[in-house]
Amino acid sequence: MTKKESIDSKEFAIQAARIALELNSRDVMVVDLRGISPATDFFVIATSTSDRQGRTVCDDITVFAKAHGFPRFGLAGHDQGQWILADFVDVVVHVFDEEYRNYYELETLWGDAEQLELPEFKKPHAPHAQPKDE
Repeated sequence: MTKKESIDSKEFAIQAARIALELNSRDVMVVDLRGISPATDFFVIATSTSDRQGRTVCDDITVFAKAHGFPRFGLAGHDQGQWILADFVDVVVHVFDEEYRNYYELETLWGDAEQLELPEFKKPHAPHAQPKDE
């Protein structure tokens, strides 16, 4: 069995955003909800170009999460792909299609929250298997 690399929830959120960006998601952001929301520490929000791409983003983030000690607690919307929510407890990932992203404007619900600045990512991540039923 391989040893899992330990990262904190902030780093996991940033790496989830990296995966979304490298898979060509648009308008990717990490919202810091620590001290604001009792439910989670970070939202990762991204816009996909298709339902298939949205599922791939969530699947790859799930594989990365599992490898770094962040088991997925819940998954919703994966089959439809319009708004996919992947709950990793401390980090909740939202992947919207453009219509749903514009309609819900989730990032505006937390006006007091800081949006983290994402670093420039240079290395693409390795593609992963499909973990939908984990």
